[in-house]
Amino acid sequence: MNTSKVKSRQKAALATPNRLGDNAANDISAALSALLADVFALYMKTKNFHWHMSGPHFRDYHLLLDEQAEQIFAMTDDMAERARKLGGTTLRSIGHIARLQRLADNDAEFVTAPDMLAELRDDNMQLLTFLRETHDLCDEHGDVGTASLLENWIDEAERRVWFLFESGRHQES
Repeated sequence: MNTSKVKSRQKAALATPNRLGDNAANDISAALSALLADVFALYMKTKNFHWHMSGPHFRDYHLLLDEQAEQIFAMTDDMAERARKLGGTTLRSIGHIARLQRLADNDAEFVTAPDMLAELRDDNMQLLTFLRETHDLCDEHGDVGTASLLENWIDEAERRVWFLFESGRHQES
């Protein structure tokens, strides 16, 4: 095999064919990468709170957050692959995630269960804003494929917000 030919292919620009155009591919894949960074940050925070949950509702909250973390993580591959299908690139490292994420981490030694639920609710609401902004960008460029994926993720995030809100409400005796 000709090594110079192989090296030249390795250095070649990505030229994934798409009908959206270079501007759309660049804009949408960049938005998806930022969104993906936020999804990884939310996944990690959800797992963090799942692992560190305590209190009288431990079992219910522990299971709820595990279920939500699985749902959040399930978005990552489709999100990254969509950016690639459009001809863009996506995240490459934890450092890349840290540079792009807009959701704040929580490294506190202890967080109460109600505060965990409230923080995750607010983060999911913020993620909803980012998902809708990306959907608007897709609409501008006529990218119905990405918009369709985003609509499902928006519905899932709305459900997480609802569950976190209802779980965090104080019960009146």
